[in-house]
Amino acid sequence: MKIGLHAIGNDGSNSPPAHALAHRGIVNNIVGYSMWGDSSVENPQAQVIDAVAKGEVDVAIVWGPIGGYFAKKYGEQLAVTIAPTDAQLPKQPFSFDIAIGVRKDDNVLAEKLQKALEEKRDEIEEILTAYNIPLIKSSPDLASSEVKGETN
Repeated sequence: MKIGLHAIGNDGSNSPPAHALAHRGIVNNIVGYSMWGDSSVENPQAQVIDAVAKGEVDVAIVWGPIGGYFAKKYGEQLAVTIAPTDAQLPKQPFSFDIAIGVRKDDNVLAEKLQKALEEKRDEIEEILTAYNIPLIKSSPDLASSEVKGETN
């Protein structure tokens, strides 16, 4: 089975799926695709998804927003699913929250942004769903505590 992955950079940084596959010695099955491409490549992030549709690789493991967005044009031909956490690498996260950051001392702006996010939650989810972005439900309590500068 050929597995398509984005090559993140030349600094030794790899995606969580690359670490999980390397941990299992599954490196000969990986086909790397440039995350950034060059100016001659339109939508370089889409190449790994296009490769699945064309049968050049059997599966791609990519960041959810990229996979969902670029797979949408293929309709029922491709399925997008969330990769589970790897039990062999419990400290290696496979899911990441998207966040907004403000200066530590700008509590007023942080509270305004939090309120806007809460008020627009349904609209934001509709937009993400329209773009085929896989969603992982998070705890509203966690988001609220992070705004106040607390850590879990």
